[in-house]
Formats: sequence, structure tokens, C-alpha cells
Amino acid sequence: MAETTKPLLIKRYASRRLYNTETSDYVTLEDIAGFIRAGREVQIVDLKSGDDLTRQYLLQIIAEHESRGESVLPVDVLTDLVRSYTSQASSVVPQFLAASFEMLRDGQSKLMENMTKVSPMGQMPGFEAMRAQQQAFFKAMTGGMMGSTGPKSEKEDDNLDDIKKQLAELQSKLSKMGK
Repeated sequence: MAETTKPLLIKRYASRRLYNTETSDYVTLEDIAGFIRAGREVQIVDLKSGDDLTRQYLLQIIAEHESRGESVLPVDVLTDLVRSYTSQASSVVPQFLAASFEMLRDGQSKLMENMTKVSPMGQMPGFEAMRAQQQAFFKAMTGGMMGSTGPKSEKEDDNLDDIKKQLAELQSKLSKMGK
């Protein structure tokens, strides 16, 4: 299998068809979503212009899942996202979302680790795949802004504490702005 540390390159042709450069075949948005769920990074580029279209296609995948009733994002979160595009707070929103997802991912990772230690469920086939899918989901939701999920150094723990403090301050400021 191909080296999974570099992104899977998908080229979009003028016909809007998506071409997997590793397997030399055409793929659908659902195929791309499957690659991402499996933990693979994906980069989608326009063949002619070379423009990176990854963000556009990831948003389209999310929109399709949301429209099929596979809702992950509550309406109030979507509303706040729309507002963030038209307010001065937009410069804070990406960092806030990244920090929020990182805290959520870390909490879920610790929960999964504890479940593996305590429960025989951790020995069940497919449990590691579920864990990898959970990690890939959070990485995809934050656009890869969160880094690795491996063991953290003491410095990274300090940075996480700083981020948590900044997040709390941002939450306080945002709640005051809403009043």
C-alpha cells in the first residue's frame, strides 16, 4: 500500500471528475469521505490551474452528510459559523474551533484509552478501527490544524494548558459579546 504519511492526491479534471492518482481511477465524494474516515489525508487540486480545492470539497462532503440527516453540527453552531463570516470575531473563530475540537478529541482519546484498559471491548475486532476513525474525524473537522495524536511532551502539555486558558478567556469574551 502507498505511504500514508503524505496526502492522497486527487486531481479534478475540467469535467469535474475526480481522479485518484495512486490507483489511477475515478472516485466519488463518498470514496474521498471513506479515505478520510480511514485516517488518510487527502488533497484535491484542479488539474489545469493547480488550485487547492480540498477545503471546498470537504465542505461539500459535510453538507451532503448534513442534508441526509447525518447531523453532527447543531443549527445554533451553524448559525454562529455563518455569523462569524460577517463579524469582526471571524479572526478568533478558527482558533477557537481548533482549540475546542482539540479539547474534545483529547477527552475522547483519554476515554478510549481508559475503555481499552478497563473493558474487554478494547480486545474486540474493529475497536482499533473505530478509534482511528474517531481520530480521523477530529482531524478532518479541524482541517489538520491540531497536529498529531501521539504522546505529548511536557512542553506540549504546557502549551495545552495555555490553549485551555486562552479558550476560557475567548469563551468569556464571546459570551459578553452576545449580551
